[in-house]
Amino acid sequence: MVEFIDGGVTTPEGFKATGVHSGVKYRSLDLGLLTSEVPASAFAGFTSNKIKAAPVQVMMQENSPTLSAVVVNSGNANALTGRRGIEDALTMKQTVANELNLDPVQVGVMSTGLIGRFMDMHKIKYGINRAVKDLSVGRKADNLIAEAIMTTDTIKKECAARVRLSDGTMVYIGAISKGSGMISPHMKVLHGTTLSLVTTDAKLSPKFAKVWQEILDDSMNMVSVDGDQSTNDTCLLLANGMAKGACADDDPLFREALQAVMNKIARTIAKDGEGATKLIEVQVNNAKTKEDARRVVKEVIDSPLVKSAIFGSDPNYGRIMMALGNSGADFNLEEVRLVIKGGEMEVPILEAGAPIFQEERSVEAVRMAMDNKEVAIILDLAVGNESAIGWGCDLTYDYVRINAEYST
Repeated sequence: MVEFIDGGVTTPEGFKATGVHSGVKYRSLDLGLLTSEVPASAFAGFTSNKIKAAPVQVMMQENSPTLSAVVVNSGNANALTGRRGIEDALTMKQTVANELNLDPVQVGVMSTGLIGRFMDMHKIKYGINRAVKDLSVGRKADNLIAEAIMTTDTIKKECAARVRLSDGTMVYIGAISKGSGMISPHMKVLHGTTLSLVTTDAKLSPKFAKVWQEILDDSMNMVSVDGDQSTNDTCLLLANGMAKGACADDDPLFREALQAVMNKIARTIAKDGEGATKLIEVQVNNAKTKEDARRVVKEVIDSPLVKSAIFGSDPNYGRIMMALGNSGADFNLEEVRLVIKGGEMEVPILEAGAPIFQEERSVEAVRMAMDNKEVAIILDLAVGNESAIGWGCDLTYDYVRINAEYST
């Protein structure tokens, strides 16, 4: 059984972390460092945007099977920075390696922030030097690194869980993430921004990469704030095996726990979308294929008209059906069912392709359900047995304001 606990990336055995102010940002913490006492098996998911930031290019090219440290900065994405950007990403790795007596290939690198700006490496090196001296374990360390990777985020995104595996070993999983805008990941294993660091003391082998991709597809890749995939998206899982149990590759209890952690992080990212006032959860049931179910979820979440309707609590369900029709997925309109859920209210809207409500008081019930901080849209496509769930947020005036002023 998965149990969520108070913790973060240093909760699993053998991990240390910190966050410092290097000067890349004016006042806020802007550089984080995570280390593992022993080399950890590394599983990475990267953006599939054809324009990839320098750190992503470097990480993908090296494709190191193990990592002992990860350095991450906020305030500068190091994207669209040409050869100099690549050299700066390599310098970040080399600087950490020198400080910790590691091979540079054992150091991961991640960046987030403004695109098209060169890094100030004097500040970055200063920050790394400070971070190495400040590494520690516990909630203070967790909070420091979680804050250091934030950009337009309004809340820190972290969680931790524990689960007893089939062989009796208790293992821990910790995670932090950032992301508020330019969020619609389509991350592939071995292939505004979501950056995620996930740690566990479970033992995993290289073949777990397939499972990691499946978990990403059902969690981080089902989040969308604005439909724009970043140049920097990276989700990195480090497993150092220090719990001393058997390999957890095929343990369903470990997979369940990791999926739960990633789903919780994904929900938190959507809930903290730029300018957001409401979390939107879309559930699609009885689709013909898993891909169809996912496609419908993303089409509904990405629709500016649906997002605007949720913001205004406007019961214009035709916008949801428009998005379904645009998805290209198979469905049986004569059997399609649509439900809106908010708070304690669950209101059926469409049954067998026709509206259930006509009277004004029925319309008001839909409006009341939508007038909650968390709104669920539930669609039954009536053509199969596959399902998917995803998360987004409403489209508000503040989203436009934030992104109209982002670089200034």
